[in-house]
Amino acid sequence: MSVRGAETEEQQRLRFQVELEFVQCFANPNYLHFLAQRGYFKDPAFVNYIKYLQYWKEPAYAKYLKYPMCLHFLDLLQYEHFRKEIVNGQCARFIDDQQILHWQHYTRKRVRLLQSQADKHSLSIQNEPTTQKSV
Repeated sequence: MSVRGAETEEQQRLRFQVELEFVQCFANPNYLHFLAQRGYFKDPAFVNYIKYLQYWKEPAYAKYLKYPMCLHFLDLLQYEHFRKEIVNGQCARFIDDQQILHWQHYTRKRVRLLQSQADKHSLSIQNEPTTQKSV
């Protein structure tokens, strides 16, 4: 039996899933712009809710995030200045463009790093002296 006001295990699981999805939406600057346009960031209760969501930065919760960039935006949303600026469409587009450029650079850099490691590994295998068994 659950005490009135206490969440059941199913309710906790549902809240976890909903908050996980919601906090990951923060990785999308266009969604932040959407929220700002509709005045959510002016609502003190909503701002407090965003503050509450900072528990997602703890490793025990962050490991479930598919889009870790959302944590950076969660930090930015703590600042009133950012919440006011994201209402501007040009600001949201600029952030979106910068995010895409970051991903492209990261992907190219990661491919080069992996290729370099593969080349070193294959070179070390080729240079290993072969041992022959004496009969």
